[in-house]
Amino acid sequence: MKRVFTLMIVGVLLFAVASSGCIGGNTPTQTVKTVTQIQKETVTQKETVTVTAKPVVIRTTGATFPMYQIQKWIEIYQKLNPNVKIEYEGGGSGHGQEAFLKGLTDIGRTDPPVKESTWKKFLATGDQPLQFPEVVGAVVVAFNIPGVKELKLSREVLADIFLGKIEYWDDERIKALNPNANLPHEKIIVVHRSDSSGTTAIFTTYLSLISKEWAEKVGAGKVVNWPVDKMGRGLAGKGNPGVVAILKQTKYSIAYTELSYAINENLPVAALENKAGKYVKPTEETIKAAVANVKAYIPDPTEGYKEDLKQLLDAPGENSYPIVAFTHLLVWQNKNGKHYSPEKAKAIKAFLKWVLTEGQKPENLAPGYVGLPKEVAEIGLKAVEMIQEG
Repeated sequence: MKRVFTLMIVGVLLFAVASSGCIGGNTPTQTVKTVTQIQKETVTQKETVTVTAKPVVIRTTGATFPMYQIQKWIEIYQKLNPNVKIEYEGGGSGHGQEAFLKGLTDIGRTDPPVKESTWKKFLATGDQPLQFPEVVGAVVVAFNIPGVKELKLSREVLADIFLGKIEYWDDERIKALNPNANLPHEKIIVVHRSDSSGTTAIFTTYLSLISKEWAEKVGAGKVVNWPVDKMGRGLAGKGNPGVVAILKQTKYSIAYTELSYAINENLPVAALENKAGKYVKPTEETIKAAVANVKAYIPDPTEGYKEDLKQLLDAPGENSYPIVAFTHLLVWQNKNGKHYSPEKAKAIKAFLKWVLTEGQKPENLAPGYVGLPKEVAEIGLKAVEMIQEG
């Protein structure tokens, strides 16, 4: 049957060519194509039709404070938009600001607002930087004390542990707060960040608010000199993942990290004394309470350096968790297409609009994070509209 069918096709083709040749005269004007050639051309045409456009790649770098949230957003968004590929690199807020300045990333991520001196460096590139919050998170105090799962720490005791003034876990002040805990006579090992870190900036800013001695002797910043290091009781890890890894491996240690890491690693966290004198643990409810009890002031996205890191810290209210903060996005306005191609600018705008709308819904938030207040999200949406596409 196959042979007969092929012969019939050839016969029809030859008849058609011969007929067309007769119209113009005795000499045919078209070349006879074999069935094999026609089949090859058909396959080629099909292959051309199925070729897909190369996906737009968006690179984002910086803070590890929102890492689990970023990863969840990327996973969901790429499923909805397979023509966009988003690459995330952590490295800390300092690294994110530096990579953004050097043009090594499309979207920078930083927990504390950028300082004015760094903002001026951004402006010196000839483009306008835009900064705005993307989500709310909390810094927690996690611990590794065998046999102890619950721990209360007052403001004074917390500061004195990190100052190195309290050396042993069975110190009388810790025991008084935790009479039912089996606290050992073991030296307290303090784990902190080794890199330039927004989480460190948040935590040390909080310690400066609750302890005059900390403010005078150590201060706040993405990098500080930890008193416990000089006492031989300090260990440093890179990024929140590094801090958590050391904490888990080191008995009788204490550390600060982002809430989502504690949740994912099933780490016990301390109940901290808040401004109202109540001991509260970090939960969605206590984080929301902190945000609700302060009036967040977010400056115009073109003047992001004017934002105050302290605004959500040590919030009033009996149910407010005391160490809550925004984490921020950095993008370029892209004047005259200086930083993004039209295709990339369009893709960045679409992604960030999604983050600030659909991404803030409970089903799209990772454990340990809380969505932005509506008025704060609207400031970010305003910034996104400012990004020029060409």
